[in-house]
Amino acid sequence: MSSSVVVGPRGAERAERGHPWIYQSDITEIRARGGDVVEVFAPRGRKLGEALYSDRSQIALRLLTRGEERFDAAKLADRLDAALAFRERLGIDATAYRLVHGEADRLPSLIVDRYGGVLVVQALSQGMDRLLGDVVSVLGKRLTPAGILTRHDANARALEGLPQTIEVLRGTVPPTVAVRDRDLEYEVDPYHGQKTGLFLDQRENRWAAAAYAGGRALDCFSYDGGFSFALARPSTEVVAVEVSEQAAARLATNANRNRLANVRTVTGNVFDVLRDMERRGERFGTIVLDPPAFAKTRASLPRALGAYKEINLRALKILDPGGTLVSCSCSYHVSEPLFLDVVQAAARDARATLSLLEKRTQARDHPVLLGVPETNYLKCLLLRKL
Repeated sequence: MSSSVVVGPRGAERAERGHPWIYQSDITEIRARGGDVVEVFAPRGRKLGEALYSDRSQIALRLLTRGEERFDAAKLADRLDAALAFRERLGIDATAYRLVHGEADRLPSLIVDRYGGVLVVQALSQGMDRLLGDVVSVLGKRLTPAGILTRHDANARALEGLPQTIEVLRGTVPPTVAVRDRDLEYEVDPYHGQKTGLFLDQRENRWAAAAYAGGRALDCFSYDGGFSFALARPSTEVVAVEVSEQAAARLATNANRNRLANVRTVTGNVFDVLRDMERRGERFGTIVLDPPAFAKTRASLPRALGAYKEINLRALKILDPGGTLVSCSCSYHVSEPLFLDVVQAAARDARATLSLLEKRTQARDHPVLLGVPETNYLKCLLLRKL
């Protein structure tokens, strides 16, 4: 007998609207174990589709198909092939980018990133974890990578009751991997770097920011230096501020690798550094604010909005008239309208007038699934101080 789940009216309506997630509170009947691919039925017996089932997460069902469509090994391979073909069509001028972006590739909770000849994989639900062997087999046949690494140290795994591990599943994965973004080269740590090694979702936004850059540039929360390096050539100097000494050291190493002598690192807390720069009367023609997610939960939203306002206020006070502010938020709980309101409030307090040059989101290899706001998480505002 196949595994099945019956959902209540609210869960059925959510599925029919096209959202792939159904919550634990909307399930009325379960004949399944955690990790099963289950048939999902509406209250009166109509099949809504098939889904990955979790008995631990609040997101109990992640829909794979609609109606009578079946999900099997062949369907998994087809969707992986479609995801790989889409990235090929994008013609990305880089060797580090996302190959599979979860729900937006109809492979919920699966992340696959490429770093040169190495693939880094995350299976972030019980069901996808059980399918991981098939995923690795298909990727190995299609791409013949030198190695496949799982970065299963993400907090989402703990919410699913899954072990948090880092493991080489196939081939060999060295401690660092050399990758290219246009004419820039990086050394990436796939084992311990943020996310799966780099913040790949900002790749296109860095080059968009560089088109407006000039004078001195300040890159706050710089991590390995993606924005810093893109800004280096159009700028006279780039000051990269990073609290992690290890990340700052990697940034300096990669700057040397690319012969970017005008990139200087400052190790410290961005909030403190911005206040110190204001006191000293420093000025910049371009400032990038790319902080970590301040609002990881809805409960943390008020404090997060205060933090976003503070850094934007401080940045605007040391930004030259005519200069460019690149202000980002990767917090899903901070909507675009809310983020725009916070930046405008900071501008009022700084007695600055801003024009909006561009509103951007994550790179094209991280597509947004229409009707699923959770997949539209990254906000990147390019602003000019008048």
